[in-house]
Amino acid sequence: MAREHLHIALCRFGMGAGSGDAAAAGSDPRGWLLGQLVAPHRPPALAALPPGSSLLLAALAARTGKDEQRKGQDRLVYRAEATTRCRAGAASPTPLIERLVRFWSNHFTVSVLRPTVLPLAGAFEREAIRPHVTGRFLDLLRAAVRHPAMLTYLDNAQSIGPNSSAGRRRGKGLNENLARELLELHTLGVDGGYGQDDVENLARILTGWSIDPASGTFRFAPRLHEPGGKTLLDRAIPEGGEDEGEAALAQLAAHPATARVVATKLARHFVADEPPPALVAALAATFLDTGGDLAALARLLVTRNEAWLDPLPKVRSPDDLVIAALKVTGQNEAGLDQRLFRSLGILGQAPWTAPSPAGWPDRGDAWIAPEAMMRRLEWARAVSQASGRRFTAALAEPMIGAVAGPALRRALGNAGTGAEALFLTLASREFQRR
Repeated sequence: MAREHLHIALCRFGMGAGSGDAAAAGSDPRGWLLGQLVAPHRPPALAALPPGSSLLLAALAARTGKDEQRKGQDRLVYRAEATTRCRAGAASPTPLIERLVRFWSNHFTVSVLRPTVLPLAGAFEREAIRPHVTGRFLDLLRAAVRHPAMLTYLDNAQSIGPNSSAGRRRGKGLNENLARELLELHTLGVDGGYGQDDVENLARILTGWSIDPASGTFRFAPRLHEPGGKTLLDRAIPEGGEDEGEAALAQLAAHPATARVVATKLARHFVADEPPPALVAALAATFLDTGGDLAALARLLVTRNEAWLDPLPKVRSPDDLVIAALKVTGQNEAGLDQRLFRSLGILGQAPWTAPSPAGWPDRGDAWIAPEAMMRRLEWARAVSQASGRRFTAALAEPMIGAVAGPALRRALGNAGTGAEALFLTLASREFQRR
């Protein structure tokens, strides 16, 4: 059981098992995870990337040039962000933080399928998500909503109060996209007790939350803001400009329905596709009792027995697969960045390309349909041919040793080459799940 607990710590709470990871976790995997919440690592390669404000200003300036040239520049920025993120996920000494970053980035999805988001998605994760994953939910919510990537993706930068000075002059009106997704996806959930009036009123509250074209950062534009008091979930919000939005976010962040949404999604991601009701209830209660303390929720997940009972309950997403493979095959091969980028695309989860604001699914059946499994096997074969020359069954031990069944062990023992041993490992059920 101790070896299974080590595997769970490395592969379910972490990003996979590479060289030295088992020694780092030692004989106290839970303590190793809890320590990461106290001192999160900030990957230097990510910290060295340009701020989102400068990327946005460069993108705005490039729009005066040729369209293909601008698109090419945006794609270069996106690719650099994506590959740096992947490498950082594999190398981080605090892999639980990397998993939390990905979880919350998916919760507050911005997608580069909207072309204007292409140069901003990586900066959004670095600036709005990463600094707050062990802080308060309200601070994370606020940072996500105010970031130019979210304001662009869900059109709030173009939302104008019909009775504002700009609205009366231009004859334009509200855009409800951000308000609707805030209620349905980010906080209360589809069954959270709100109605269309709440969507419209929240959209009015958020008018004026926009982007400063001179600095590339958030700004409140009073001339776009709908005047007058509003009501949200039967609570009056007096006229107050930008403060109306702040009050609305605080109201939503403290709502019991938000606690249930967050608790359910966390339990589903870390424990099982059908999360245990008792764990969901405990997480929701902790959310409310602590004022949305995300580190407290993570600590509860790590310490609850439900998280340590089944070593392989979750199917690995493509992002999980690629990073786990990278951890064992190494990060210094020629042409690696291109292969990382292509791998994520082939497997169907290129970074920040979720098909809708709902983000990527977190259930196994979304990733293991027959066609998807064929792509996984083809990918495993290609990785094995490129990186398997020096691979041995002994190197597979940290990745799958605690959970490897007899059939896989026999197959690895009979593998004739390193490439064959690596393929058997990557294609195995033990590696495809976490």
